[in-house]
Amino acid sequence: MTTKDTPQALSGNQKRKMKSASRLYAVQALYQLEIGSQTVERVQNEFIDHRFGAEIEEGVEMIDGDVGLFGKITASAVNWQAKIDQLTDRALVAKWPIGRIDPTLRALFRAAGAEFVDSDTPPRIVITEYVDVARAFFPESKEPQFVNAVLDHMAREARPEAF
Repeated sequence: MTTKDTPQALSGNQKRKMKSASRLYAVQALYQLEIGSQTVERVQNEFIDHRFGAEIEEGVEMIDGDVGLFGKITASAVNWQAKIDQLTDRALVAKWPIGRIDPTLRALFRAAGAEFVDSDTPPRIVITEYVDVARAFFPESKEPQFVNAVLDHMAREARPEAF
């Protein structure tokens, strides 16, 4: 077992899992930002210090995240929130503006939107990753299909050259 202070070479699979965990943590952090009155820096530090790799119960450890990716997603989601929310609104049905949807989904759309507008990760990877995040939050529902459709629309508008 390694700690955050013990660097070692990571396999490609470990790096992928850390990136996936960072996306999940980013959605949680953005949700926390929306319902609380904290700064993005404070929430980022809380997650990095207390959630990445934390033991949540005896023998059950959270996956360590990619700190750089987590920081970029959360900062970009805050910095580009107006643009991301406009992308999301255009992808949603007219009667369901972003303000009316579940706050967890809103945080998810903002995290994914941050990657569409401020990263060079291929949109199809972003969509797949966040549909998986939706499955983690809504395992027995239709939200993952809804997320897939909304993110596909957002990605095609934000990065049409990728399709």
